[in-house]
Amino acid sequence: MMKEGEVYYADYAKPDGFCDEAWKAIYQYVFALAHGASEIWYYEDWIKTPGVAIVSCNDGLKPVIMKLETTDIDSNLKN
Repeated sequence: MMKEGEVYYADYAKPDGFCDEAWKAIYQYVFALAHGASEIWYYEDWIKTPGVAIVSCNDGLKPVIMKLETTDIDSNLKN
């Protein structure tokens, strides 16, 4: 369902066209990064870059590895 090099932007809602199962695997990381988790977090031994998370999809037969990064783009959501 996903192809190498695709880019999606999100803060808490699944982007259009994004795989449902992959979203289930990464949404908590997306939410944390989108809402200020900027220091090194989770397991400090494998991600050394602030504002980045490396996460994989739950599908063991067709795994997809995703790099999540913060941006300086403001959310379109209203508080």
